[in-house]
Amino acid sequence: MNVLLIGSGGREHALAWKLSASPLLSNLYCAPGNGGIADVAECVPLAVADHTAVMRFCKDNAIDLVVVGPEAPLVAGLVDDLTTSGIKCFGPSQAAAQLEGSKGFTKDLCAEFNIPTAAYGRFTDAASAKAYAAQQKLPIVVKADGLAAGKGVTIAETHAEADAAIEACFEGAFGAAGSEVVIEEFLVGEEASFFALCDGKNALPLAAAQDHKRVGDGDTGPNTGGMGAYSPAAVVTPEMSARIMDEIINPTVAAMQARGIPFKGVLFAGLMITADGPKLIEYNVRFGDPETQVLMLRLKSDLLLALLAATDGVLDTFDLRWYDDAALTVVLAANGYPATPETGTEINGVEKAAAVDGVEIFHAGTRRDGGRLLATGGRVLNVTAIGNTVAEAQARAYQAAAAIDWPGGFYRKDIGWRAVEREKTSQ
Repeated sequence: MNVLLIGSGGREHALAWKLSASPLLSNLYCAPGNGGIADVAECVPLAVADHTAVMRFCKDNAIDLVVVGPEAPLVAGLVDDLTTSGIKCFGPSQAAAQLEGSKGFTKDLCAEFNIPTAAYGRFTDAASAKAYAAQQKLPIVVKADGLAAGKGVTIAETHAEADAAIEACFEGAFGAAGSEVVIEEFLVGEEASFFALCDGKNALPLAAAQDHKRVGDGDTGPNTGGMGAYSPAAVVTPEMSARIMDEIINPTVAAMQARGIPFKGVLFAGLMITADGPKLIEYNVRFGDPETQVLMLRLKSDLLLALLAATDGVLDTFDLRWYDDAALTVVLAANGYPATPETGTEINGVEKAAAVDGVEIFHAGTRRDGGRLLATGGRVLNVTAIGNTVAEAQARAYQAAAAIDWPGGFYRKDIGWRAVEREKTSQ
């Protein structure tokens, strides 16, 4: 099979790495790719927003399957246009992608179909939003309704902070994404990332992971796109996984089908595991980043076969196998992230880091300039390791991270701390 992967981040490098191992694969292309993806796929300079150009490339190169990595092309309807032109595509339609493209859409779906989530209000003007926030218990969560690259969420400890976050949204800090605001009850518990492949009718759970959103050690500082992750997430026990499927994932798949917009692709539920059970924080309609990096290290099965089963609507006859080992990834980010990252800085020592036993380095924001590797974004490298325990995977990942010579970047030193503490107390 010839496969085109859309995207340029660490998630796409991990997907490309796993897809490249499939015996079904003939040629793997990635648009636009990055400095690391080029090692496992042919990077092509396609303008992904130009759907006609993507379709032309698919026809010219006999593409059998397109895999869309990021959310923006999904929300823009790339899958619809490809499907209409007869090209098989893994990912949801534009209508189904509203589960990520509009937080208000998802909250209303949860309310209608009794899917457990935080209490909320939806607002299209600042005055109404502030009036609602003033009546709520603190802390409170203020979210831009649309796609804001993981940055449109504020956990406000005071009403003044909530008002400032509301004003930022309506004053255009997040562009069109902030033209509507969702205000939510603050949920108490432990966060988890839960993934399921969906084929419109059926859902097949993937392994669970735990992300680290805050930029600083000890979960301090502003929210980011994710500074690291590990899998499995101990908080998602087999019993909890069954509850998540029964109470959240399967009802969502049924709800979307009932609305006439069946969901195909990967459903990524950001969850809070509360004292009352799992509650949905938000949905993403694509693989998580950096969770994909740890999931791909743990996946035994052929990823390409799994994506085909979801696309062809036959997940009810399909199963996945996983390694029992733990995996952990540490994000190396450019100085200044998540505000204004420094770009163009040189990175050395990646080969030395990759030589550490059990380690894979996934590139998230790099480009090659002759023999040099340069940083091009905020999150730049994902140092990912596998081990018998989370502690072993963590030790390997940090040994590799320490081997990278990059004065222009930084990383958290405590990824996986909850799981490591659990392992210590259970010994």
